[in-house]
Amino acid sequence: MSTDQPEIRVAALYRFVRLEDPEALRQPLAAFCCQRGIKGTLLLAREGINGTVAGGGAAIAELVDWLRSMPGFTELELKYSSAATMPFHRMKVRLKAEIVTMGVEGLDTSEAGTYVEAADWNALIADPRTVVIDTRNDYEVALGTFEGAIDPMTERFADFPVWAQAHRQDLEGRRVAMFCTGGIRCEKATAYVKSLGIDEVFHLRGGILKYLETVPQAESRWQGECFVFDERVAVRHGLETGKAVLCRACRRPLRAEECLSPDYREGVSCPHCIGERSDADRERYAERHRQVELAARRGAGA
Repeated sequence: MSTDQPEIRVAALYRFVRLEDPEALRQPLAAFCCQRGIKGTLLLAREGINGTVAGGGAAIAELVDWLRSMPGFTELELKYSSAATMPFHRMKVRLKAEIVTMGVEGLDTSEAGTYVEAADWNALIADPRTVVIDTRNDYEVALGTFEGAIDPMTERFADFPVWAQAHRQDLEGRRVAMFCTGGIRCEKATAYVKSLGIDEVFHLRGGILKYLETVPQAESRWQGECFVFDERVAVRHGLETGKAVLCRACRRPLRAEECLSPDYREGVSCPHCIGERSDADRERYAERHRQVELAARRGAGA
């Protein structure tokens, strides 16, 4: 009997749309996904929906059709990729104040920057008049970014407005090209930069994921891997699973050379968190890692 497993389809999705009662959607959405073996995380807020889910191809197609049947969801933003194994442990539907947390009240995402398709992105960022800004967090940027992009060195997206205010004069009179993983953070980041009086603001439609999916590697200006918020850790060109691993202690992604550090112990510590955790913490992580390995061996022998 064949041991081949069906390919898992991964869908990253979002839509800014006014939801009067997100709570009313939470349980039906969770039930719909669980009944079809879909796992992942979806966030609901009054401003819309955001998240990544995975499951069989037919199940994901049913979910997308169901979402798009609802008022305001027809233009749901979607990016597909695949995984050899299920990249999530469970299905979660959570209620949030924002589907991507920036913390700026009254920001109008309909005033976001101009979309640039992946096929046209290289020409825009190669223009010497263009300032290219990576709107992701510092640990994401460290794993990979576009050639010549500015790293705001933010620990969380809510720090971005402070950085933008501080560098407003540097952006005046320039073309500003911004990008993020799947496009959703740039909906808010570009709207915010425009609210500061910067006129020529652009963002990569579909984010890095769409670029890596559609732009040939030989023509690419992307360097490194792109962090994703699931068990694949990172992807590269063609949306193939990358080589980065996740530190289970601090949840930061690690490049291959970082795993060679004496501070790296699988499941226990890495160069980033070795000074942030106590011996008691590391002993607890080590025990957790032993239990995970034991459960995996039991599963493999089933």
